[in-house]
Amino acid sequence: MSWICPKCERELPKPEQRHYCARVSLDSLFQGRPPELVLVFDKILAEVADWDGVLVGITPNCIVFTRRLTFLVIRPMKKELDVKFYSKVPHPERPVIKSIASGNKFENHIRIALLDDLRPALFNYLRESYQLL
Repeated sequence: MSWICPKCERELPKPEQRHYCARVSLDSLFQGRPPELVLVFDKILAEVADWDGVLVGITPNCIVFTRRLTFLVIRPMKKELDVKFYSKVPHPERPVIKSIASGNKFENHIRIALLDDLRPALFNYLRESYQLL
């Protein structure tokens, strides 16, 4: 059961969950960024938003995808998206650029700039992160 903050109207997994409490426009995160980044984000959003129990929140710096906990964070950068997801094991291979231990799991980062960079393996990683919860 999710909860909607009365101040910022953000949907969160638990009542009174700690969060950045301010209204942030998704468009503001993509201002001044290449238009293709919006297309890349939209493609990821279209895939992930339909998974059971997924909530999408917007902060001043990133878009956060939660189920019971956060499983995906997308941060628009100047020319690419930083996609952070979690796994049981490290992923030292490309396209992962960083894989570091974080508690009993690993935090992984992939950078994506073009629609052509979206490969089935990315969505497999995201599904694995979602299923960790």
